[in-house]
Amino acid sequence: MAEGEERRERPAQQGRVHRAGQWWRRAWGSAGHERDTLLLIGKSTLAATVAWVISYYLLQAQSPAFAPFSAVLIMQVTVYQSLLQSLRYVGAVVTGVAVQAALGFLVGPGLPAFVLVAVVALIIGRWPALGAQGSQVVTAAFFAFSTYISATSDLAKVTELGQIILLVLIGCGVGVIVNVAVVPPMRYRSAEHSIRTLAHALCDLVSDMYPVLREGELDEERSSHWRTRAGQTEELISQARSGLRTARESLYYNPRRLLRRNQGHTTFEGYGAVLDALERALYQMASLTRSIDKWPEEEESRSYRAFLERYADFLEAISGITQVLSTLDEDDLHDQAQQLCRLADTAQQHCRRVTEEAEQSALPLADPALPYGVLVVESTRLMEEFQHTCDVLQRYVDQGDRGPAQV
Repeated sequence: MAEGEERRERPAQQGRVHRAGQWWRRAWGSAGHERDTLLLIGKSTLAATVAWVISYYLLQAQSPAFAPFSAVLIMQVTVYQSLLQSLRYVGAVVTGVAVQAALGFLVGPGLPAFVLVAVVALIIGRWPALGAQGSQVVTAAFFAFSTYISATSDLAKVTELGQIILLVLIGCGVGVIVNVAVVPPMRYRSAEHSIRTLAHALCDLVSDMYPVLREGELDEERSSHWRTRAGQTEELISQARSGLRTARESLYYNPRRLLRRNQGHTTFEGYGAVLDALERALYQMASLTRSIDKWPEEEESRSYRAFLERYADFLEAISGITQVLSTLDEDDLHDQAQQLCRLADTAQQHCRRVTEEAEQSALPLADPALPYGVLVVESTRLMEEFQHTCDVLQRYVDQGDRGPAQV
């Protein structure tokens, strides 16, 4: 839920058109994954165009596409990854061409030579040092074989094979230069974005749940949908962890790190601690939705409406916490930490009321066939995780740091 947006009273609209519109609004409205995607597309287009101009118009190469292909292939989200992948890619291409050249001149251009090239290139491509670029050994070897058999003389064969390596070097060089020179990605904010992503997913889910529970309109279709969404936490957590790694990598070899405003961002242990707490909260939500999904239809009587209303109040209070976390900003962390503490106190009160209501209504908490006992336990555990999240942020603020990124 974006900053300034009103608390949701009904589920967001679904469908491809609505989701596409939301994606573009996020891309143009604020910095984040969507805007970074557009930036990467633009930079890749620029790098490919420059590489094509050099290879086709200036060098008049026989296979000019190698240069723009290489430029786009190594255009990574961080300068560090661009440098690393370009070195691996060049190594893979040089190896593939060398294998073809050696076996081609020894065995000839026939089918036996192609078989040997394929076998040797596939074996070398499994070398761990090449990483994800290992498959490029085979690709380069096959392209080199095609170029080799089409050449009319030994000199032409050597020239064409050498040109492949030159074009790859040009493409990689252009890609790295564009990535460094044109808004080099400084992704210490990716750590914030990772937390925002998890918090936004929680806020979206909880904001869909509490209006339904409050109105007593729980049905199998809704509860099953909530359970499915909560079950997707593994992918969200993996993306968040990847974002944290990207934030660390974005500092390596990045010229923007020399700017004064970026010199303080060195480590990310604080963000990691918050991420751990949110990860556990997501798992608790998954367990909570499983319990709700098992709610027997015959239990939807008026005698239990008060319990559901108290539970809705608790989830609404949790959504307030997730709303703030979904707009986490290191520059405003002092005020946000204080706001989170106040919201956590409110959520604690509603959590206690859930337990009190369950006891006053004499609900069958010990009956394993009914969800009441599990729901009470899950509310307590969920509150513990969010309280820990708020405490982590407040602790770093109290230590006098600018934010978790500097701890």
